[in-house]
Amino acid sequence: MRRISRGAIALLLAAGMAGTGATAAQAAAPATAARAAQSDDILARLKAIPGMQVTEKTSTIPGYRWFWLEYRQPVDHRDPHGKWFEQRIMLQHKSADRPMVLYTSGYDTPETMFTAEPTALVDGNQISVEYRYFTPSRPEPANWKKDTIWQAATDEHRIIGALKTIYNGKWISTGASKGGMTAVYHKRFYPRDVDGSVVYVAPNDVDNNDDTAYDKFFQTVGTDPECRAHVKSLAREFLKRRPAMLKRFEAAATENGWTFKILRTPDRAFENSVMDYEWGFWQYHLQSDCASLPPVNASDDALYKTLDDVSGLSFYTDQGLAPYIPYYYQAGTQLGWPSPKFKSLRPLLRYESSYQPRTYVPRDIPMRFDGGKAMRDVDGWVRSHADHMLFLYGQNDPWGAEPFRLGRGSRDSSVHVAPGMNHSGRLIGALPAAQQAAAKNDVLRWAGVQGQAKTLTTGPTADDPLELQRPPL
Repeated sequence: MRRISRGAIALLLAAGMAGTGATAAQAAAPATAARAAQSDDILARLKAIPGMQVTEKTSTIPGYRWFWLEYRQPVDHRDPHGKWFEQRIMLQHKSADRPMVLYTSGYDTPETMFTAEPTALVDGNQISVEYRYFTPSRPEPANWKKDTIWQAATDEHRIIGALKTIYNGKWISTGASKGGMTAVYHKRFYPRDVDGSVVYVAPNDVDNNDDTAYDKFFQTVGTDPECRAHVKSLAREFLKRRPAMLKRFEAAATENGWTFKILRTPDRAFENSVMDYEWGFWQYHLQSDCASLPPVNASDDALYKTLDDVSGLSFYTDQGLAPYIPYYYQAGTQLGWPSPKFKSLRPLLRYESSYQPRTYVPRDIPMRFDGGKAMRDVDGWVRSHADHMLFLYGQNDPWGAEPFRLGRGSRDSSVHVAPGMNHSGRLIGALPAAQQAAAKNDVLRWAGVQGQAKTLTTGPTADDPLELQRPPL
């Protein structure tokens, strides 16, 4: 039943008392006023939440209102009366009686409206939560020891508790890549917060010392051996033409004011971008895109362009890396990281050992890896206790080489792989018909939505407009 504010009830009563001789326009006016009062009440109720600041922005999606929220959070949830910071949340409000989709980006949150695939399915509201320590949701000064998966999960737990005073229907959590990991970790620590979780392309690095799954992936990815070989050959050719590639990179750095304090030298930055080339191609491209790659004997300009297009050379500068320091910190302390063998690039590599998170975090921030303790705990929980969880992977996505797997203790959960797809956040619509129907039905059932799901638009790109900018490591 749709909620109605006291003011709206009064207007409806007044409409009921109107004489039968009222014109159609007169009869419609109270209903319009009632809807306006109800809509305004959402803004008032949001502002009434303790610790919540609310700003309404102009909506770009019909049928939704758009609010930027800032919610006061403890830096350390074990010390709720200690230091605090303001966490940013993007709210797309449709109706308080519709399901709520919690989109966990795992990074900063996009300053634009977008509709995640589960949101479209259930025709619901959506909040996009910025991960702690990504600016501007960063405590100052930053105590990096508090950038943990439990602290972040507890951020989301408090946000859900606050917003359930308004949106007390069904909740579905979702996210892609690190956002998908974030959704899993939140479910692990607070399994009753949401009614279902739709997890896209989330890696599960249980044993950080064993990354043979990635090597096997790159040996077998796709159905075209020539494409695999060509991508590898291009990466090797970049290193063979190191002086020509560096000349162009350094010129671009001078032109744009890029610096290299984190990676120390342009040469080191260049080589890290080359080590990411093969990964980046399969992560964000389809096998059919091989046809658009230049030949190995192409000009220096053509080779530099494809390296920049796929790896994004500006990312390996201080300006490109700085926004992602919180991610690399977590990767080097709890999440783990991929360490594929670069046999096809040897002996042309000079800095292979730099391919790790410690390289990407300034030295004045101390880091110590927990040895995989946190990831083993999460993996064990998923296998033994996962409930109402849907995992989706792209068949040709490197991050799916180490996926989450269900165990005997998991219930009402499933894993689906979209044929030929990459690191996309719209994979339900890319599944074969039977799997797609099953996945849609699960999401609708968890969300308490009756009837047919809305038609989904498929495509190789993610629904989060910032996801294509995410770091490959």
